[in-house]
Amino acid sequence: MLITRRTTLALGAAAAASAMFKPHVARAAAPFEQPPLPYAEDALAPQISARTVGLHYGKHHKGYFDKLNELAPGTPYADMQLEEVVVASKKGGDDKIFNQAAQAWNHVFYWDQFDGGPAAPEGAFAEAVARDFGDEKGLFDAFGKEANNVFGTGWVWLVSDGGKLAVKPYQDAGNPLPDGQTPLVGIDVWEHAYYLDYENRKAEHVAAVLAGRVNWKKAGERMS
Repeated sequence: MLITRRTTLALGAAAAASAMFKPHVARAAAPFEQPPLPYAEDALAPQISARTVGLHYGKHHKGYFDKLNELAPGTPYADMQLEEVVVASKKGGDDKIFNQAAQAWNHVFYWDQFDGGPAAPEGAFAEAVARDFGDEKGLFDAFGKEANNVFGTGWVWLVSDGGKLAVKPYQDAGNPLPDGQTPLVGIDVWEHAYYLDYENRKAEHVAAVLAGRVNWKKAGERMS
């Protein structure tokens, strides 16, 4: 793996993100450990059913950690924090590691953002939403638009970049960490996130989760 100055700078950004939100990383037999859900599997209903949560967390999310733990031993990644693996593997062009590490990290973030939700934006974050999107509806509309721009699998992220908020689409396992941006909210638009509940109605899923599940207060705390 080639570590360049750009990679080093990006790793610094990942470390900053880690201070904001740090998935548990074990150092025993399994280098990277999937954290437990912060709530019961039925806690996100009706927007996300218990069946979807069970399969999404117990099969898909677990699978990313399992595969990462097969690939990482004996590589420089084995001694990194998960956020650092995401950044270093992306910058180093190591797609096999990146896909598993990013999806592992993305989903830890995904489950965490629903804890304590739904809750409305407040304070400086609410002011930033009004400044950059007009209002909460404008923010939700931006998510819907960018979700439609994801062809096939991917994610849509609300990020803070230099104090400005933006909604950005990423294909497959992509996330804002390698770009040095701070992720605030991430919506999974892979079909396994919604198909059991919404079939092909991706836009309906995105709208329901944004309005009825996301803890926007927590998103604002990540911005600071």
